[in-house]
Amino acid sequence: MRHSLLLPGLLALTACMPAGDRSAFSQPLSAGEGAIEVMRGAGPPDADPSACYANESTPAVIETVTEQVMIQPPQIASDGRVLEPGVFVSESQQRIIRERRELWFQIPCEMQVGDPEFIASLQRALAARGLYQGPVTGEMTRRTERAIRAYQEPQGLDSTILSLAAAQQLGLSLWNPELAAGGGQG
Repeated sequence: MRHSLLLPGLLALTACMPAGDRSAFSQPLSAGEGAIEVMRGAGPPDADPSACYANESTPAVIETVTEQVMIQPPQIASDGRVLEPGVFVSESQQRIIRERRELWFQIPCEMQVGDPEFIASLQRALAARGLYQGPVTGEMTRRTERAIRAYQEPQGLDSTILSLAAAQQLGLSLWNPELAAGGGQG
């Protein structure tokens, strides 16, 4: 009897999972999702005008603390009886737990334009390191972004945007603004 109920029970549980959840990790992301901006030439004050940058902003964390504050102490008789109870009011204050953080970092310019060949190379490089388990599509998907974050986080950059340093460590072929301008050899 138990075995005859097991299969229908499992089928019922799988029907509870929304179908969109599985495919959401392989869908291309639209530009502008989240609080990340990617731009060429605009960046921190000392930005190289021919380089590409990402700006990731993390909002401040604010908590509201409510405390009971005594505005009039209780009046107590010499024998310990309370003649008049204390008077309290509630005061709420907001406190910043963590300041707003704005982080600028240089990125491969190929990421800015969404170059499918570059993104496919990125997916292959991340797959070779066991961080990406998906099809090589050349599209920036949530699965690709999770793999980028998994690669960069141990290096101190908790971002889904690939930094230039991480791209170079992955051995990806990059456009070099100095070489393009004729300022470098190689």
